[in-house]
Amino acid sequence: MFDKILIANRGEIALRIHRACREMGIRTVAVHSTADADAMHVRLADEAVCIGPPNASQSYLNVAAILSAAEVTDSDAIHPGYGFLSENARFAAMVEEHDRVFIGPTSEHISLMGNKIAAKEAMQNLGIQVVPGQEHVLQNVAAAESSAMEIGYPVLIKAAAGGGGRGMKVVETPQDMAAQYHAARSEAENAFGDGSLYIERYLQGPRHIEVQILADKYGNTVHFGERDCSLQRRHQKLVEEAPSPILSASERETIGQRVVAAMRSLKYSSLGTIEFLFEDGEFYFIEMNTRLQVEHPITEMITGTDLVREQIRLSAGEELGYTQDSIHVSGHAIECRINAEDHRTLMPSPGAVSDYHAPGGPGIRVDSALYSGYRVPPNYDSMISKLVAYGNTRAECIKRMQRALEEYVIDGIETTIPLHLDLLKTSDFNDGLYDINWLESFIATHYE
Repeated sequence: MFDKILIANRGEIALRIHRACREMGIRTVAVHSTADADAMHVRLADEAVCIGPPNASQSYLNVAAILSAAEVTDSDAIHPGYGFLSENARFAAMVEEHDRVFIGPTSEHISLMGNKIAAKEAMQNLGIQVVPGQEHVLQNVAAAESSAMEIGYPVLIKAAAGGGGRGMKVVETPQDMAAQYHAARSEAENAFGDGSLYIERYLQGPRHIEVQILADKYGNTVHFGERDCSLQRRHQKLVEEAPSPILSASERETIGQRVVAAMRSLKYSSLGTIEFLFEDGEFYFIEMNTRLQVEHPITEMITGTDLVREQIRLSAGEELGYTQDSIHVSGHAIECRINAEDHRTLMPSPGAVSDYHAPGGPGIRVDSALYSGYRVPPNYDSMISKLVAYGNTRAECIKRMQRALEEYVIDGIETTIPLHLDLLKTSDFNDGLYDINWLESFIATHYE
């Protein structure tokens, strides 16, 4: 097992990784920008190294600075968390080249799944259905127009090298194609340094379903059920729940077995998440995230498994040590992403937290690095907390989440807590009757 792990991230996920390491008897190194000098994970880590100014490109994306920090602290491994360098194949390879362990899959698997076109082709070859579309990079607007006519409008233009909703545009009519093509290309270039685009059919009202897997280096692979991540705005998830309220037992078993078989054939090792759009009883693969997911806590709650601990164990070369039959899903869990944003406009609201009180009680978990007096910097993603509720039933889980949201105090900045309270009161959410377009409509109706 590792003696010391450098955590190449910030915020709640850096704190989450630190806590897993502490329970495993592993020392931690926090790297941080000057903006995060007073961050909670920096205060709690065994060692801390400043790696640059607030701009992420000069700190959390500064490969040389992170590798240097690992060298001077004699860290055995680097945990990238999510975002930043977590799915950067070159970074993973460089970590290995510097005789350290990258806590994640091989750079080859990161590279394969990081290119959405190559990933779709690979999954098709492994027997996984994909969204119908053109499996090649679009060379220009004319090529996009030709492909769209063949597929049929509406279509979705997507960044080949990205994810997280960036570089993704819906094109309703031929007249919209040129503007949306150029907008998607510009966004992809800015976000990923690669403006490559591809095109696929735009599904009208699907659910976003993802399957969590773990695999060791010896061919053992298991899944931990699915998460429903359909409550999104601008392709960014706001609420997730597990298990999905709409899947049947047979659908759940079928997709789980397919994913495990595909990952075993791919010889994938580490933690990973395979994402699908689900419509009219069909699962369509859209992408694989070769890293820890933001929403991993809800899977931990319904399976009793510490996924971060397992990810670290497997990267250290240990065997999985259990089979699919030993994994049991019990109860229901919901995660609300609390952002430092105005709940009506979702505009960022950085600043000082004047008062902070986290909710508690049965079935409540808070993953956050906030504290009274902490200043939320304007330089990074606006998510400041993940509020998780667990119940024996979905109805109990919803009631506990509502109670926890009402208890949660974050003063001094605007947050999305009121938005979560409003949407949890709707009959559509309580009945599980929503798709990936529902939240956009809800916000437009209630706040805009």
